[in-house]
Amino acid sequence: MATLKVPSSVPPADEDSEQLRKAFAGWGTNEALIIKILAHRNAPQRKLIREVYASTYGEDLLKDLDAELSNDFQRAVLLWTLDPAERDAVLVNEATKRLTSSNWVIMEVATTRSPQDLFKARQAYHARFKRSLEEDVAYHTTGDFRKLLVPLVTAFRYEGEEVNMMLAKSEAKILHEKISEKAYNHEELIRILTTRSKAQLNATLNQYNNQFGNAINKVLPAASLYNPLDMLQRFRLNCFV
Repeated sequence: MATLKVPSSVPPADEDSEQLRKAFAGWGTNEALIIKILAHRNAPQRKLIREVYASTYGEDLLKDLDAELSNDFQRAVLLWTLDPAERDAVLVNEATKRLTSSNWVIMEVATTRSPQDLFKARQAYHARFKRSLEEDVAYHTTGDFRKLLVPLVTAFRYEGEEVNMMLAKSEAKILHEKISEKAYNHEELIRILTTRSKAQLNATLNQYNNQFGNAINKVLPAASLYNPLDMLQRFRLNCFV
């Protein structure tokens, strides 16, 4: 599998911008040149290229790429050229307009991004679509799935390494109690999964294993494609176990 690497020495952003402009000139688009530049620049470098391109030519690089390219290649280049936060915003927005199979996209963003990354994605979402990310996610989802997903995309969780072991022990008991009762949509279970930091939730899951002899992902019901709450709970927990 090919790996995209940033050269140890890259041209100035104004030179990259000029080369991209040349790639758009003439009858055909020089896709190889676009790949040579954008596929081998990191996110800050791509952002600077966009800024220099706009200031030099008075046009939006993304709009020019959109006009010059087509099909899957167009989509791949546009998503790659976006800032990570902008990319998450676009992907979530697309997901809210599709059928429930697109819930996987929202779940991935909600459960795998750091609080800082999620905050930036929410800012980018509002700047681009003039609505809040959590508002659209809430509108797109229903029931228990919404109860778990909206707090995940909204909460600004502590992400340090400090752990409260007494809290971990008590919340492990709460998780065991609710799972034993098959109360998978209980507000306490949802609260723990959506508000605790990675380190704190890891400690709670370890306590669960120590106290009750089973890893939590072994006692939850198998995730069903027809039950998005099952999928989301496992998605969140599998980030840690």
